[in-house]
Amino acid sequence: MQTLSFPAVFALLAVMAQPSVAADLNFCWVGGGGYTLTGTMKIPDSKMTKTLITEDDVAAFEIIGYLNGKRIGSWNIDARTADQTWHLRFDPVSMTFLTGGWFASTNSQGWNADGSVDNCGAPGFGFNSGSYAQDICLNGAYIRGSSIPPETPIFATTAKVMPDCNQTIPMGKRHKTNRMLDGESVLP
Repeated sequence: MQTLSFPAVFALLAVMAQPSVAADLNFCWVGGGGYTLTGTMKIPDSKMTKTLITEDDVAAFEIIGYLNGKRIGSWNIDARTADQTWHLRFDPVSMTFLTGGWFASTNSQGWNADGSVDNCGAPGFGFNSGSYAQDICLNGAYIRGSSIPPETPIFATTAKVMPDCNQTIPMGKRHKTNRMLDGESVLP
C-alpha cells in the first residue's frame, strides 16, 4: 500500500478547500422607447445541471437600466430587502430567461418589480416579465413606454454586453445559430 507524503496531502486538501466554480453570465434587454437593461448573474456550476434555475440557485445578480444609453438605475440581490420582489426562472440549456407567462409562474421574471411594475422603491429600479408585457419600474412607477411583448426572448451569454445591446450572442449547446438581442429578429 502506498502512502501520500505530507506535501501531497497538504496539496490535496488545498485543492478541496477551493471555492466552487460558478458560471458568470451576462444578458441584455431592449425595451421600448430607448430603454435597455444589462445584467450579470453568477450560478454555481453544480446548479447549471438543473432543468430550471430559480432565484434560490443564483449566487449573484445585478441589473442596470438605461434610457438612450444613460444609466437611470440599478438593483442587485446583495442589497435586496425582504419586501422586494425577487422571482427568476432560467433555462440553463438554452441560456434563456423564461418569459410570456403570468407573473410568478414558471414563464415570468420579477427583478425588484412584481406584476404591477410599481414596487421597485423610490429611488429604485426593477424589471418585470409577465403575461401583459416586459417592462421596467423606475422610482416606484411603471414605465409604460418601456413595454415590449411578453414572449420576447431574453438570452444570457458568457460574452460581455453593452448598454445598447447591439451585439450577437451564442446560444446554448443545443443551438447552432446566433440570435440577436434586439427582441425583433430571432433566427431559427
